[in-house]
Amino acid sequence: MSRRVVRQSKFRHIFGQPVKADQMYEDIRVSKLTWDSSFCAVNPKFLAIIVESSGGGAFIVLPLAKAGRVDKNHPTVSGHTAPVLDIDWCPHNDNVIASASDDTTIMVWQIPDYTPVRSITEPIVTLEGHSKRVGIITWHPSARNVLLSAGSDNVMIIWNVGTGEALITLDEMHSDLIYSICWNYNGSLITTTCKDKKLRVIDPRKQEIVSEKLAPHEGMRPMRAIFTRDGNIFTTGFTRMSQRELGLWDPSNFDEPIALQEMDTSNGVLLPFYDPDSSIVYLCGKGDSSIRYFEITGEAPYVHYLNTYSSKEPQRGMGFMSKRGLDVSKCEIARFYKLHERKCEPIVMTVPRKSDLFQDDLYPDTPGPEPAIEADEWFAGQNADPILISLRDGYVPVKNRELKVTKKNILDNKPPTGPRRSYSSCETGFSRVSLEDLLEEIKYLRATVESQERRISSLENLLQEIANGTD
Repeated sequence: MSRRVVRQSKFRHIFGQPVKADQMYEDIRVSKLTWDSSFCAVNPKFLAIIVESSGGGAFIVLPLAKAGRVDKNHPTVSGHTAPVLDIDWCPHNDNVIASASDDTTIMVWQIPDYTPVRSITEPIVTLEGHSKRVGIITWHPSARNVLLSAGSDNVMIIWNVGTGEALITLDEMHSDLIYSICWNYNGSLITTTCKDKKLRVIDPRKQEIVSEKLAPHEGMRPMRAIFTRDGNIFTTGFTRMSQRELGLWDPSNFDEPIALQEMDTSNGVLLPFYDPDSSIVYLCGKGDSSIRYFEITGEAPYVHYLNTYSSKEPQRGMGFMSKRGLDVSKCEIARFYKLHERKCEPIVMTVPRKSDLFQDDLYPDTPGPEPAIEADEWFAGQNADPILISLRDGYVPVKNRELKVTKKNILDNKPPTGPRRSYSSCETGFSRVSLEDLLEEIKYLRATVESQERRISSLENLLQEIANGTD
């Protein structure tokens, strides 16, 4: 009786290799912050990297085709007054990127298709509502202009970027610093990890915790969690003996893990990057020199080790290209942009095939650049999976689409929590009713001031008479 020893998988022979030296990006002053962020974001048009900056925070944006040595005077995106901690490209507009900073703000930027002559210093919109630094931002996968942020104030805010409003504030969910946030496939739920050692699944619109697990990994060091396409949760963390560990969980039953595997004894936090089309998760540790990849399946042991890419230089950050940006003619399965001390090195993951034809099994339809629903529809309770596109003929990025922000009347909004900042960039557009209310308030204040002035004058005269009588 024969027994199959090797598990069958079309990704079993996946391997990684660096690009040629002339296709790397060199002379980049990569940020030296000790924040557990990827410091890099990439889409089919641009590569963005958080860099060292004096007098505030900045990141650099390079067209993907502009490889080689980067001019030290290359324009940056610099509007923050403190270091940038996280950046994320909008999935529905390749020219729009959001940045989060130590200065408590989130800024959304429009990046032109051409290389600007001067640094970009004016964001499309500045989102203010956190009282401490903002370390995590992530766009909604299928709704237009919906952005989620998390700060060191233990607060999560969901923004409608199209109006510049904070529409949902989740300020009682976490008792300590939030380590990671991830949307599920259609953006109806989020999963978070926290310094209080809890893994949570949250319905943001109902503002309630659906389920939670205390200490899915028993170690004290930071955890990370992501949703898989089928709704399970993949986590990375540490054991009580400080060994790195990965786990797979069913959020409807957190009692026992679907899978739990020990990895190694390195100190770096494992950052998971997930491809929902192939169900492959790539693990990149800060300070590591390797990338491990695992396939998540429906059969034991459920998380299957595939291979490891290793290099000599440790990585300081990592960018993960969406499927739309891959070269399907070369059977690319994934592409990473690996940050080192002074350069960014693209790493290509490939599945070897003899045929030059389009490989349908490697490239199922993938999320495209068009949003499935509008922000107002999602906030009203609707859900929709991302709109899929075929990569059979390759993907050609669309031309620059401008993000338009229509700010609502600031007099109708409650003042944001946290430090007060200037609203000079707001397009107020007063309504007639608000203007009349404002004029009435001015009249009342003027009458109050005049009354107080008369009272003060009377008291001063009385005081003068008393003083003269004493003399």
